[in-house]
Amino acid sequence: MTGTASGAWLTLGKDGRLTAYAPARGGLLRWTETRPGGPDWRGPDLVEVPHLTHLAIVQGADAYVHFLGRRERPRSEGAVEVDVVHAIQYQSGRPVTEWRSLGNPHPQPDRARRFGAPAGAVASDGTVHVFAPNAGGGLMMRREGRGGRWEPWADLRGTDVRDGLTAAATSDGRVEVFAPAGGAALHWFQPEPAAEPQRSHDVRPGPAPGSVAALETAPGRLTYFWTDAAGGGLICHRRGGWSVPLGGTPADGANAVLRTVLDGHDCTLIAHRGASGTVLVGVCATEAESSGLWWTDTGLACAGDPALAHDGRGRVVVAAFEPGGTLRLARQVPGPGLVLGEPVPV
Repeated sequence: MTGTASGAWLTLGKDGRLTAYAPARGGLLRWTETRPGGPDWRGPDLVEVPHLTHLAIVQGADAYVHFLGRRERPRSEGAVEVDVVHAIQYQSGRPVTEWRSLGNPHPQPDRARRFGAPAGAVASDGTVHVFAPNAGGGLMMRREGRGGRWEPWADLRGTDVRDGLTAAATSDGRVEVFAPAGGAALHWFQPEPAAEPQRSHDVRPGPAPGSVAALETAPGRLTYFWTDAAGGGLICHRRGGWSVPLGGTPADGANAVLRTVLDGHDCTLIAHRGASGTVLVGVCATEAESSGLWWTDTGLACAGDPALAHDGRGRVVVAAFEPGGTLRLARQVPGPGLVLGEPVPV
């Protein structure tokens, strides 16, 4: 493997089985539970797709898993062709569809090479939205139209947009995107389903690229969590409100978020790699982050970014790749609050 994919790299299929993914030389690796709830797994299987420089994984409400890659293919005389590719896995453990190129909005080779890493979201009607920074620091969007035909790339503008975008869909059919841009984050949202995304107010403090995670914490309302690029710890924000500092000492990398019920209470879980290199998990009441988070060091060694998911029995699962590449996960066990069992290798 060559790192961790951005987005939902641990997913739950319709059949109740978990699947984990990681980028690798020549494509991506896939591990699949042999039955809902485990503990046995099959894999890793290699899904071939050469020349990827970035891999993002998005799951829709229909449980289909979408893969978005940035690809650099060498051409003659040192030239490189850059495009975005897309594929789908419809069922756990089943083959991935053919990788389809979504192209590059820049016709000029020098600008095409500077096209950024994609992020995506799937609206509740199944429409796939793909976002990426362009060579001029703006935000581009391409989405799947009616009948499976893809619309052309649309320029949503923006300034100083960088890699590390986060896109998310809400249960009322809308899509939003949050983009790091220097000392701020730029935010676009759809006022209604299928509308062109509109620019909202810039948000400060700015996120460390790749650290932003989005979670629907009320119907149609997303809460964003990120690591302050200036070293101020964890931050959360909801559109129309103020950014709230949550403290903590996250290392660089992504935050993973999950909504779950603990002891009858609606709770939000946040996981990231801490300064010591192990996975930290914070718990708070949903939309009551300012009241404080309760942190636990799982002891799970982590290279790259951790993942959170529910398994087929509804248990919380924390997963991470160790520095040597072994995939380990810890599952929730009975007890008050969030109690995790010993991490086990896959």
